[in-house]
Amino acid sequence: MARLFGTDGVRGLANDELTPELALRLASAAAVVFEAGADTRDVRPRAVVGRDPRASGEMLEAAVCAGLAASGVDAIRVGVVPTPAVAFLTADYCADFGVMISASHNPMPDNGIKFFSGGGHKLDDAVEDQIEAAMADGLDPAALVRPIGAAVGRVVDATDAGDRYRAHLAAAIGHRLEGLTVVVDCAHGAASELAPQAYADAGAEVIAIHAEPDGLNINEDCGSTHMDKLRAAVLEHGADLGLAHDGDADRCLAVDSVGQVVDGDAIMAILATALSARNRLRDNVLVTTVMSNLGLHIAMREAGITLHTTAVGDRYVLEELRRGGYSLGGEQSGHIVVPGSGTTGDGILTGLLLMEQMAATGERIADLAGIMTVLPQELINVRVADKHAVAQSQAVKQAVTDAEVELGDNGRVLLRPSGTEQLVRVMVEAGSADTARAVARRIADVVEAAGS
Repeated sequence: MARLFGTDGVRGLANDELTPELALRLASAAAVVFEAGADTRDVRPRAVVGRDPRASGEMLEAAVCAGLAASGVDAIRVGVVPTPAVAFLTADYCADFGVMISASHNPMPDNGIKFFSGGGHKLDDAVEDQIEAAMADGLDPAALVRPIGAAVGRVVDATDAGDRYRAHLAAAIGHRLEGLTVVVDCAHGAASELAPQAYADAGAEVIAIHAEPDGLNINEDCGSTHMDKLRAAVLEHGADLGLAHDGDADRCLAVDSVGQVVDGDAIMAILATALSARNRLRDNVLVTTVMSNLGLHIAMREAGITLHTTAVGDRYVLEELRRGGYSLGGEQSGHIVVPGSGTTGDGILTGLLLMEQMAATGERIADLAGIMTVLPQELINVRVADKHAVAQSQAVKQAVTDAEVELGDNGRVLLRPSGTEQLVRVMVEAGSADTARAVARRIADVVEAAGS
């Protein structure tokens, strides 16, 4: 049987792959895992439950809360909030675990369920495996032990959840943002109220777009995956910058005053150098994935900052941050993690920290981002019959070695087999787009032959 959990919780087409029945079983199984040892306490276990505004979230929220209550867990329902708010509130309410119902940047018909441990941290593979095992055990009626009477869990609505999260965000910055005008694209998602409020609370003049979720329009031609409308709005309003979130607001990408995109790599470069200058970057280390542009590597090397790279996925960045106790990490896609202020990627926090640096220095975001020069990148997805044969191919290894010698310090090669398809991704960065394209095509041809 295939593993139920993916790289970021359980996702699927809502009411088809991800059904209310599955959501109930997931919640019940999570209750079993997180209730371990809870019988020694005088109070029932508690779980924070949040969601993004997509229509299917209402249905899945009801199923999750039912599964928790039926398992003797009190559900603290926080409503429509960003994913990082659920992580924060799980710790702030001293809950035993948290549940977020969202498919992030995916289209509206999809949805997902992810869990946080008691401190607001994402789960490691071992805990997810325990939840899956508990689901399998729950298929046996003899294994079901349901609480009755006063032991049944309760479902309560938290009326102060948004205020708590906004106060947490406000405490994360030390410089007011008066004088800055920002356009924020909320992706008709979970940040539609909280992001404009948080930026205004900090003193910025805020122009919100795509901030009217109706349950059906989340991520629809807007947000961090569709930034053309944000760029146009920044130019139209003469704003200092634009910020783009995704459906659950754990990402943030930016646009400068002339409409140029400032991606996660550039944002990390800005924040890392700022923290380093204040002696607040632990061991002068920045954590990022192998997909970050070589330009970030070069810029950090010149700034005296060491880059630690991980596999693709914010969970791997989080693991490395926790392992080393480091201060900053993230992904090119805009997942930025600042462990001193949060346990997971937080798009609103990222936007605040970025604007704080602009306000504190008086510099434009384009000037701050100028610390890094993005090298041209070419990515070719090569479909093969056997990706494992590609990994073992001496011809492929030689082609990569030859390319690395040719590119020297001004380029790099990365081959990544897909985790779900017979596909190998060939990525090349070089000093010019023509060189990147030519080298990537040459390696892709060798990969295709080796995997046929």
